[in-house]
Amino acid sequence: MYALPPAPPPPPRRQMLIGTAIASVGVCTLIGGMLAVYIRLRESVRDAGESWVPEGVTIPEVPSNVMLISFFVLVLFAQWAVYATRRGDRVHIGLSLGLVGIVGLAIINAQAYVYNQLALPAADSTYATMFYAVTGTMTALVIIGLVFTAITAFRLLGGRESDKEIVAAHALYWYVLAAVFSALWLIVYVSK
Repeated sequence: MYALPPAPPPPPRRQMLIGTAIASVGVCTLIGGMLAVYIRLRESVRDAGESWVPEGVTIPEVPSNVMLISFFVLVLFAQWAVYATRRGDRVHIGLSLGLVGIVGLAIINAQAYVYNQLALPAADSTYATMFYAVTGTMTALVIIGLVFTAITAFRLLGGRESDKEIVAAHALYWYVLAAVFSALWLIVYVSK
């Protein structure tokens, strides 16, 4: 009697990567909508002949530029984690994910410095409300990214070096945050 060969194994489902991609689309929509409202309010205030940024308020440009540069360094480290995972290099996985965490904390620190130097009450003007809403949401997304980094590190360094999907999803999330922050940086910090 002739037997059929066994069926091929089912393809990987990639649930983590698909879920992260859907969440990343949500992040783009959230920040994009907030930036659209920011631009709309800025233009309506300027059309009324008033100044959008209250007098005496200056946003420190160096920390905002450092945040932008840090995002590009961060995605480089996130991609390094993907590379190290494909090679099975446990030491470089830990090093790259640790550096992602450190740079993420540096981004939050730079944003806290901007808030400290701004010294503007949130309810003082429409500008202050929108500035804190947009940048605060971005800071919350970076904190979520740091939690994602910690979970990724615990999974990979805890014995699942072959779990390449979570590292790819982790890198995707940081890539999306870098792109979203680039738009935020241009609209909120540069064009004011």
